[in-house]
Amino acid sequence: MRGRGRTGPRRIETRARRGDAGPAPVVRMTGPEDTPLVIVRSRAELRDWLAENHATARTAWLATYKKHHPDYLPWGQAVEELLCWGWVDAQVAALDADRMKHRVAPRNESSAWSAVNKEIVARMRAEGRMTPAGEAKIAAAEANGMWQFLDDVERLEVPDDLAEALGPLMPVWNGWPRSVKRGTLEWIKTAKTAPTRIRRVDEVVESARAGLRPSPFRR
Repeated sequence: MRGRGRTGPRRIETRARRGDAGPAPVVRMTGPEDTPLVIVRSRAELRDWLAENHATARTAWLATYKKHHPDYLPWGQAVEELLCWGWVDAQVAALDADRMKHRVAPRNESSAWSAVNKEIVARMRAEGRMTPAGEAKIAAAEANGMWQFLDDVERLEVPDDLAEALGPLMPVWNGWPRSVKRGTLEWIKTAKTAPTRIRRVDEVVESARAGLRPSPFRR
């Protein structure tokens, strides 16, 4: 007798393994690529899942409960735990009325480190929470320059090409909030090609001339 053909995304729900009898995160395999949906109710559950999967999983959806729920996990704590294991968060979406889901994955060694994440790392080191996997990502970033890449951005140093292009519009730039200036500088610095950088500088200048913030940072 022939089995039925698969008509939709596979959905398998399991409990992640643990060495004791305590709670474990719920893991569902969803979507056409069977991306794990990892539902955690505590920081300990997230750490357990990362301990077992950080070196083998390519990506996952991490689901956490919202603030009104008794199993609420502050997202800041989740970010700390991800960094401890060399992972990062990206895309976010609502899962249902009680939960949010965040796309998480191992950190790309070509991605730059922000001051915020460096501060988290320092705190996690002081608390003894960093793991060899997390430290390896930092060592790679220090070696390839990505650890220091945004240092001038964090100091709000205006590059020569932007300063020259702004010229008399520098007072407009100076009036923007720190977050807008920092984001704009990173946006310019991370341009992949010289023409892209020129276009971004030109857009900043035109926005300043119009009394507007650059388009990526308008509310």
